[in-house]
Amino acid sequence: MDNELEIIKRKAVQIFSEEDLNKKINSGKKLTIKLGADPSRPDLHIGHSVVLRVLKKFQDMGHEVVFVVGDFTGMIGDPSGKSKTRPALTFEQTRESAKSYFEQATKILDKNKTRIEFNSEWLSKMNFEDVIKLTSKYTVARIMERDDFKNRFENNLPLSMHELLYPLMQGYDSVHLKADIEIGGTDQTFNLLVGRELQKDYGEEPQVVMTFPLLVGLDGKEKMSKSLDNYIGLTDSAFQKFEKSMKIPDNVLREYFELATDLPNDKIDKIMNGDIREAHIAFAKELIKMYNDINDFEEAKEKYMAISKGEIPEDLEEIKISEKEINICDLLVKVGFASSKSEAKRMILGNGVKINGTTLTDINKVIELNKDTVVQFGKNKFKKVVK
Repeated sequence: MDNELEIIKRKAVQIFSEEDLNKKINSGKKLTIKLGADPSRPDLHIGHSVVLRVLKKFQDMGHEVVFVVGDFTGMIGDPSGKSKTRPALTFEQTRESAKSYFEQATKILDKNKTRIEFNSEWLSKMNFEDVIKLTSKYTVARIMERDDFKNRFENNLPLSMHELLYPLMQGYDSVHLKADIEIGGTDQTFNLLVGRELQKDYGEEPQVVMTFPLLVGLDGKEKMSKSLDNYIGLTDSAFQKFEKSMKIPDNVLREYFELATDLPNDKIDKIMNGDIREAHIAFAKELIKMYNDINDFEEAKEKYMAISKGEIPEDLEEIKISEKEINICDLLVKVGFASSKSEAKRMILGNGVKINGTTLTDINKVIELNKDTVVQFGKNKFKKVVK
């Protein structure tokens, strides 16, 4: 247990406070470890796995993990790091997303040791008097210490009253659950600390707050995010994981090993001191072993190597199109490679589009669809058009 705790501490960016953490762990009590789940983003990627794997270690130590699904707060939309008000979700949308979130998260967590709670169960029952009492616990000055709130206010950007309530609502979740420890990414530090302060105000023992690094995306710049298409999804196929692993910038690959795998540092050192391409392959193998089936690794590797040599793979996803002839831009939209004709034009002009292995540069080209027409974008995206 001491070893597991040291690993957790080593991965953490900040602990508020380490003394309190040691005291709680050494109390012998079964602790309640809280993680807030944002139901607006149900598709989990390996960036999410950083905190999920920390939770798994706490489970292995005998503590209870509580997933708090923000189905009520999701109807506001978490303003963390946002430069504008987020669109609100419906109650039904939050519940559907929560189901998907839990199914993916339990690829890492023990389903039988994970409790799921919906904060609508207590927040929706609060009357206006309760809300006034809650808001009295925090000053406007303290709320405005949040960088995103401060920046929006100073730049005369819209900042709605309901957004100011979000940290208090998330913090009250900890009060209701009597959380012992809450973990999250560094972008959640303010909200997590609000929970710690509110527990003191309500006469509870304050939770320990632990924040963990945000994994940078495949672009090597922004944090991993599906909206930026710079992510490796937990539910991606073995080939997708292999392909995306090969795209990780060399200078952040070690960070991926440290945050997204359980390999010890000495083994990571050995891998990173060798051939960098082999290091990427080793990372892909580790991911496939963790989330898919290790028996799929060799097939994914062979497929990737064949494609990188310019070969067209055999097992392509098929899409049925009835037209005999179609403009190349319309075809790219239909097969799902482009979201619009303007995007399709940019792809073509960038020399990224091939039909049956031949690069096309004419945006007005009309394609005659035969029995099996292979549409390719970049090195690794293929679709077979069937009649």
